[in-house]
Amino acid sequence: MTERTGAGALKTAFFNTLASGFYISYLPTAILKNRKCSGAGLLGSLEGLLLLPFLPQAPVPFAFFLLAFTAFAIWVSGRAHFSEGAEHDNPRIVIDEIAGIWWACAFLPRTLPALAAAFVLFRFFDTVKPFFIRRLDAIKSGAGIVLDDVASAVLANILVRVGMQCANYL
Repeated sequence: MTERTGAGALKTAFFNTLASGFYISYLPTAILKNRKCSGAGLLGSLEGLLLLPFLPQAPVPFAFFLLAFTAFAIWVSGRAHFSEGAEHDNPRIVIDEIAGIWWACAFLPRTLPALAAAFVLFRFFDTVKPFFIRRLDAIKSGAGIVLDDVASAVLANILVRVGMQCANYL
């Protein structure tokens, strides 16, 4: 029995379901047909943003949840396998964007301006991948898939905090 039949196929389907954000990453390609930049990352980030109100509000439980989910996302991303697209950091994998948007919004006020700024900056840095972030993306494992998004998100979070502090002095 090969890995992609029977129990192996079920295991692959399980990891692909989780990695694709319960198949939300399939929507852009189904609609846009054959586009290189599918928008799956954008949808994964939006999915994460919509799930944010259901996460722990208190700082300590949220921190534990965030660390545990990041480890889970690394584990899932390293085991997902899609027949089409890149082998590493396949566009169908959006669990990294979900973790990333949660890092971008971590410990910020859950207000529209703060969350919108975190979202826009996270998407920008995740797309452009400046500084050391590109090096993290080059790691060929689940860690590389997720940690570049976490780094982009932390950078976005810091800039939102700086912006909020500057706004307080105006």
